[in-house]
This record gives sequence, C-alpha cells and structure tokens, in this order.
Amino acid sequence: MPLPVPPGAASAFSSFLSPRPGAARWLCLLLLSLWLAGCASLPTDVDRPVSTALANPSETPLGQLVAARAAKASTRNDSGFALVGNAELAFTSRMTLIKAAQKTLDIQYYAIFADDTTERLFDALREAAGRGVRIRILLDDFNTSGKNAQVLKLAFEKNIAMRLFNPLPGGRSSMFFRILSNLKDVDRMQRRMHNKMLVADNAVAITGGRNLGETYFGQSEGSNFVDIDILAAGRIARDLSGSFDQYWNNPQAYPVQSLMTAAQIEALKPAPAVSSPAQVNPASAAPASATNEAPSSPPAAAAASAPPPALPESTDLSLLPWTWAPSVMLVDKPGKIAADADSTEASQDTAVDGLLQLMSQSTTEVLIVSSYFVPGELMMKQFADLRRRGVRIRVLTNSLASNDAPAAHVGYARYRPALLAMGVELYEMRAEQEGSITSFGSSAGSTGQSRTSLHAKVVVMDGRLLVVGSVNLDLRSKLQNSEVALIVRSPVLAAEASRMIEPTLNKGAWRVEQRDGQLVWRAPQGSGLQDASSEPDASLGLRLMLKVIGPLAPEEML
Repeated sequence: MPLPVPPGAASAFSSFLSPRPGAARWLCLLLLSLWLAGCASLPTDVDRPVSTALANPSETPLGQLVAARAAKASTRNDSGFALVGNAELAFTSRMTLIKAAQKTLDIQYYAIFADDTTERLFDALREAAGRGVRIRILLDDFNTSGKNAQVLKLAFEKNIAMRLFNPLPGGRSSMFFRILSNLKDVDRMQRRMHNKMLVADNAVAITGGRNLGETYFGQSEGSNFVDIDILAAGRIARDLSGSFDQYWNNPQAYPVQSLMTAAQIEALKPAPAVSSPAQVNPASAAPASATNEAPSSPPAAAAASAPPPALPESTDLSLLPWTWAPSVMLVDKPGKIAADADSTEASQDTAVDGLLQLMSQSTTEVLIVSSYFVPGELMMKQFADLRRRGVRIRVLTNSLASNDAPAAHVGYARYRPALLAMGVELYEMRAEQEGSITSFGSSAGSTGQSRTSLHAKVVVMDGRLLVVGSVNLDLRSKLQNSEVALIVRSPVLAAEASRMIEPTLNKGAWRVEQRDGQLVWRAPQGSGLQDASSEPDASLGLRLMLKVIGPLAPEEML
C-alpha cells in the first residue's frame, strides 16, 4: 500500500514550470500554502474518554445467535468462520451486521471513501445510532481530504464517535497539497494504520482486505478490486474488539472534533459535478488507497459497459456455511505507528513476522495472494529454505497493468528473476477481464471488458491453515503499517479459499516464466491471448516508469 501520488500532480508541476502568464502567481500561492501548512501542528491536551468493547455480548441477539450456532454444531471450538469472496456478500454482510447490532458497533479502517455505496452504509449507521447503538469509528487520517473529508461528518451524529489515527497537520482541501505540506515529516506520513474490521455487539466481526468504497464492492463502472474477507464469530470477535480498544484509546487517536468543526468539513464539500456520464473518465473511480491513479489507458469497452447492478440491502448470515475451528489473531501494536521510527516495538514482533514464522513451518505447499508483493531479503531467504525442502510456493499478485499502485510493482519486479530461479510459481492478475469481476474466478453485471485490480491478502498453507487479513507481504506492511489478520486451522476453509483462488490462477492471470534469461508471460487458459515478452497490457509510460524508478526507489517506500 504505497502512499498515493494524487491525480493531477504531474500537470500541476508542469503548469508551475511553464512560461504561461500567471504561473508565477500560482507558484507564490503554492509556496504560501506550504509555509502556512508548515506552521500547522496537532492539538495538545486532547480529551480522549476511555471506552471499551461490550462486556456481555451473550446478552445480545447476535451473541445468542452465535451461541446457538455453536451448540448446533456440537463443537469444542469457540470461534466460527465464513469466507466472503464475493463483492455483493461483502457489502450485504456489513449492512446486516450494522442492522443487527443492538448495543455496539466498532469500525476500524484505513480508508473510507465518500460515494453512493458508503452513503448507504452511513444511512444504516445513523439508523443504528438512532436506536441507541453506541458506534465508534476509528479511521486512518491519510485519505480524509477533498471529497472524502465529508466522511468525517459522522463524528457529529448522536451516538457516533469518530477518531482519526496518526492525523496529519494542515489543510484537507486536496491530497496533493496535503502531501506537499507534510514532506517535512515523511517518515510519520508513511506510517499508517492499515487495520480493517467491523465488529457488531462484540459477537460477530468481518475483517480482511477491503476498505469501504464503491470499488471494493464491485460498484465502479471503471475499475474494481477483487478481494476476500472473513466473517468471524465468538471468542475471535472479542479478540478483534480488544485490538480495537488498544487503538481507540491510544494517544495517536484524535477525536475529529479536536481537529475540525462541522462547518470546516462542510466548507470542503465539492461542487456538484457538471460532466455528463459519457465524459467521465472511468479511471477516476479508482480509490486513493495507493496511487490514486488507475493504469493510464483504460479500455474503451470498460467505459461503455453498463452500470453494475445495485447491491441488495442485507443477507441472512445464518444461512452461510459456518465452520468452527481453532484460531488466533495476528495484530500489530499501536506503537508500531509511533513517531520514533527506531522504537523496538516498531521493528520487532510484527504481524508480518508472525506470518513468516508460520509459513516457515510449511511442509508441502504455500499459496500466497498479496496485492502488493515485495519480499525483501529475509523473505527471500525463507522462500529459498522452503524450496530446498521441496515446498511448493505459488504467488498471485498484480501485474503492472492491474496494479493500482504501480510503484509497488517496481519493488516486486526486482525480485521476480530470483523468485523464478528458485522455483517459486508467479501469477500476475490480468488487468482486463471479461464482464464485471466481483469475486475470484467469476464475473457479473455487464458484458464486454472491465478493469480489475487484485486487493486480497490471503495465505493458504499445507491445505489446513488459512490466513485472511490486511497484511500484504511487502516491506511496508512489515516496517511501517499496522496490520491485522486471522489464522484459522481448518482444512475445510483452506480448501474453500483455494477453490476461490484457483480459477483466477488458471483463467484470470498471466503465468510468469523465465526462458534463457528472459521473462515470458504465459497467457491464461482459454483467453485467446498470445504470450507476452514484456509487461502485458501495460502502457509505454508504465513500462518506462519501471525502468527509470526501478533502480532508484527504496524498497521500504514501495
């Protein structure tokens, strides 16, 4: 999850360098805004009332439902799970939990985008607050500028408390100026809370790779993310709540009211759009979670495709195939995001370290799905050891064209030849897919082609261990972001996850091979495409970026 490069950055800089009249004036305004932002600082003596998760979830209807399902399953395990690989189910599951909550809702995300899809979630939250549900929303501050600042209005609703984690001082008018004004503290700006969860009544939770926004629920007419979540009930949901409490009550969590007023948020509201639908660039629907720039040339077919079907309002979670199994939560401590980059807590015993230790014990096979994959030297040594022991390793990640963060591909590309040489099997997601891709191996909602980007973070080990969460296997997840993931020991769930992923490996991804020292991208089965000798579907600009930035960019920044 590299930091965004906001849209318009290149054109803005070129305008300052051009000799057109007014360029000097705009340059002065830029320098003035940067000087004013440089003087900004975070408030001190902030009032942060301590609160904790619901003490008696068994007294709520959700808690009683969980107990009944466990009794019906005649299980000794204290936690139940259901995989969520479909975008529609991902949305309806969240809506159902919000509507079912009677006491509390705890919501923690890296990014919540302001769009029609999230507005439906917000309406459900307001209804829940109106019936007396206590709602706590903890949001990383990075993506709360421009249009997305309107999400912060929820903080001023009755029974809804909202805090921003590791906030950035200065204005929120645009992502571009926000990044510029915080360049004096790049290290702090890079450290983000990447955890993602929604917990209802401390009884049932959903966690995984998704942020909240239309592109995560298959609703964008341009580019959509393919992702996997997991519903979790019982003791493991209480563990997630305990993690939430640690972040919520941390000094780095600032109540929105300590940073902005409702009037200031309203003043950032964008003017109504005047462009006709035919004039809208489908790439503009891509979220700002990584670079804010979709690949440079989305296909005309995607622009002409029909709008995706509307999402249903809810789903009956009791009808899902719940599996009860042993489990443990991997989570980083809030101190990993501390300003002191050299702190022991920030560099040791991270969620990534725990995951790597678990992977090192594999005996037959490791299947990795990581949207951003930058192994680093330590992980490469571990892969080499696994391969020496005959462990099969398969990795599905984004191609250069499908990656919403092309800079991350730079780091991955450095390791590609060495990975292939040691026998790691590499698959790269196709950017162009038939129909509107809303889940692994399936499409729905439209004909023609649509742009797809992989966003899932899943590991399956030895056909019996499953890991689902926010953890990418890259240096940013290890060194800079805080992460959370669930480890479940269940051959049933491991097999289900593999069944979700295998069709994409076979039909939705390029198989990368090395022949005579040259990379070759084998076309997916039945695609009718030809094999490629260079980054498939990627524009010339993206390929040049890979060549120019590749040798220079520090891996931990990717």
